[in-house]
Amino acid sequence: MTIYDLKPAFQNLLRPICRALARAGVTANQITVTALLGSIIVGVLFGLNPTSAWAALLIPIWLFLRMALNAIDGMLAREHNMQSELGGILNELGDVISDTALYLPFALVPGISPLFVVTVVLLSVLAEMAGVVAVQIGASRRYDGPMGKSDRAFAFGLLALLLGIGLEPGWWANAGLGLVGILSAWTVVNRALKALNERAANADHEAHPD
Repeated sequence: MTIYDLKPAFQNLLRPICRALARAGVTANQITVTALLGSIIVGVLFGLNPTSAWAALLIPIWLFLRMALNAIDGMLAREHNMQSELGGILNELGDVISDTALYLPFALVPGISPLFVVTVVLLSVLAEMAGVVAVQIGASRRYDGPMGKSDRAFAFGLLALLLGIGLEPGWWANAGLGLVGILSAWTVVNRALKALNERAANADHEAHPD
């Protein structure tokens, strides 16, 4: 169970907005690029002001908006005939670049271990790569947890919120990042194993169709 499992309910809330955007001629790729550029801007602002409360509070606000934009671009693509090969590339690369831009600046916050932050970011990249590589071996794109994109966003959003309201960073922040790192490593392994199991099941079905 991950936060990603709540996506269908969130999409239902956003569907009226999605329909309005489609009627206005807004494309899925435009939403994807908007989410990417917004993430880079917010990440740079936080990186330039790592001790400012307002900069820290931008992170959870933007992460929520980005989650909405990510849901909307997917619905535009699937439900309004906007799927494209370029869109698939932008979606996958955009997520990884956005995560990196938003999370790496935490390494500049005094009291937070840069090593822990960089490790978590690298593991998050590996987790998404594991999910995408599954397609190459004939499985589906894997979104298994326990630390998927939405879960990482919740963890970093909570960390930024606590910093923004004045909690001094220290052992608790590093312990939290350590836990996120462990769960991220578990996610890499879990997605790889689930992809292999899915591929083996597909091959068995192909060899012995009912």
